[in-house]
Amino acid sequence: MHYQRLRDLHEDHDLTQDQLVAILQMPKTTYTNYEQGKREIPFCLAIRLATLYNVSLDYIAGLISTPTPLNRSR
Repeated sequence: MHYQRLRDLHEDHDLTQDQLVAILQMPKTTYTNYEQGKREIPFCLAIRLATLYNVSLDYIAGLISTPTPLNRSR
């Protein structure tokens, strides 16, 4: 489920996969494997994506269905 969310998020933010991997500074094949569910997303990458898209980790993980913004208060 979260694999489709990754694709939806980059499309919703008008980013191509090429643009996204340039931002993340990672090989396109590696990221494609995450989107296709061939590899598990490292927690540190999930955090970076949540920050980039301003959505909760729960949304990326598929635990909630609404892309709730990050709570940045500390």
